[in-house]
Amino acid sequence: MPKSLVLEIVTPDRRVFGQEVDAVTAPGVAGEFTILPLHIPFLSSLRVGSIAYKRDGAAQYVFVSGGFIEVTSSRVLVLAEVAEMPHEIDIDRARKARERAEARLVEQREAVDYARAKAALQRAITRIRLHEMAGGGLGLVRPGKPSVP
Repeated sequence: MPKSLVLEIVTPDRRVFGQEVDAVTAPGVAGEFTILPLHIPFLSSLRVGSIAYKRDGAAQYVFVSGGFIEVTSSRVLVLAEVAEMPHEIDIDRARKARERAEARLVEQREAVDYARAKAALQRAITRIRLHEMAGGGLGLVRPGKPSVP
């Protein structure tokens, strides 16, 4: 019985990640789900969030800004609009994006696209949380933080 599966995360610009892992947890549009080796094949849309993968007992995370996931019994392929490893996240830029989005959401102007501002806020908050969970971008997972089962 296989004890691992291949996780590959790609964007239109590059291959972000590709390794054997023990488990993957992803933010599906209908809710979060976990994939283990020999999982039943399926496709799903992804929402903004982080993909968690477990390898050698340690959980690691990758930011994704939506996309799709294809699961087979031995492979998980993520086609993301944007994907970033924790060390790639520009924390200052994410904090400024959060501030801009929060400011847009409190404005009372008709020209403000609230759905777009909420989406920008969600992306910024997810990046900041992922960066913090990874020990400031060092790839470390802090005790007490959520992990992949």
